Amino acid sequence: MKNSFFQNPSVLSHSLLFFNFGIIATFERCYNHIYKSRTIGVNVKFSHLEQIVAHFKDLRKINAIYRVADTIIKIVFNDEKTLYFDMRKSNSQIFMCEDYPRTKIYQAPFDVMLSKYINRASITDISLVEGDKILRITTALSSAYKQAKTVLQFEFTGKYTNAILLDENEVVIEALRHVDAGSSFRVIKAGYELLTPPPPPFEPKPFPLEDVEAFLYEVYAKQERSKLAQFKKQKLGLLHKKQEKLRQRLEGLSDEAVLESEVETLQHYGNLMLSNMHLITPYATVQKIKDYDGSDIEVYVAPNLQTGAQMSEYLFKMAKKNKQRVRHLHIERASLQEKIQHLDYFINIVEGSQSLSKLQLLFPSRAQQGKKSQKDEGFETFWYEGYKIMLGKSEKGNIALLENARAKDIWLHMKDRPSAHVIIVTDKQNVPKNV
Repeated sequence: MKNSFFQNPSVLSHSLLFFNFGIIATFERCYNHIYKSRTIGVNVKFSHLEQIVAHFKDLRKINAIYRVADTIIKIVFNDEKTLYFDMRKSNSQIFMCEDYPRTKIYQAPFDVMLSKYINRASITDISLVEGDKILRITTALSSAYKQAKTVLQFEFTGKYTNAILLDENEVVIEALRHVDAGSSFRVIKAGYELLTPPPPPFEPKPFPLEDVEAFLYEVYAKQERSKLAQFKKQKLGLLHKKQEKLRQRLEGLSDEAVLESEVETLQHYGNLMLSNMHLITPYATVQKIKDYDGSDIEVYVAPNLQTGAQMSEYLFKMAKKNKQRVRHLHIERASLQEKIQHLDYFINIVEGSQSLSKLQLLFPSRAQQGKKSQKDEGFETFWYEGYKIMLGKSEKGNIALLENARAKDIWLHMKDRPSAHVIIVTDKQNVPKNV
């Protein structure tokens, strides 16, 4: 990284004498803002970074590198050592775990440049910027024409936490987060020279680790437990709320026997209207007529009807409408019961889940879901490694799933037993084994 007068506050004040007072004030505010922002969040300790760098200093090749989440970068080194760099501003960390599934393939400019410059590159150095929580992995990638030197720089610096790709002249190739001149004196954009950040506002204290790799596994396990509990609480609340609404709808459905009785009554009154034409009072909402046994009855009709024929027709239409409701009521009831049962299964899965990354697959983002059709299709949609996966929720859902499938899609079903159907949507003949 290039030197700048921001490395030392005393140098800063002398250098700024050449500027007018307005510019001095602006730069001082900018400097103080960045200086203080270094303490924001709970980030990896400097002492731990030192020990991590010392432990992995002998690694000599990057076999693969890509993002598995919006802020998590996975690096597979030689000897199959795998490190994850979680570059969240509030809690940046390095961790290790057995597996961290990615929900999609990232193809932003940063990801393209990572693949181009770092994937399968040789490592020439792994080091820390002296006294600061900035880890630099210097790599070399040989081509037919020359050997290109690239630095992958991880800055665990609170609000300005970032992952930055630099060329041999310390010029930014790409970055996880872009920073413009309005936000910081350190402009982080492709083509800009990267300046040194202000010194950290702390004196590093030693925090010795007995076993670096065990510590990194525990970092992941601890975060996983905390985030898993929080994620479960949020999603279970939403699922229970959705289930309660369905139960209220189910309880609010009319009783078939009551509706059938109303149908018979309305048909009977419709016939009586035709038999009591001489007793009809035009436009009256209550008609007093005689039943077949001679008893007096009152029939309620719409206020804009003049003749007995119109009133009879109105009552027959009401009977027909209720008859249709009876016909479709059991379908609606079965559908609601099916949805409630499906949510019961879903809630049980969430409650019993021990993996946050796998649980997140069951709740795709709105961008991944796309536009939802207003009609419930009877199957759930998930995304894994960029592949769309559809799961039937019921027998009807399985049928709908097959109707939506194409010839090149992959169909899955449990052998010799009833189960949900699964479709992996793909135009490719070979789907990765892990998918």
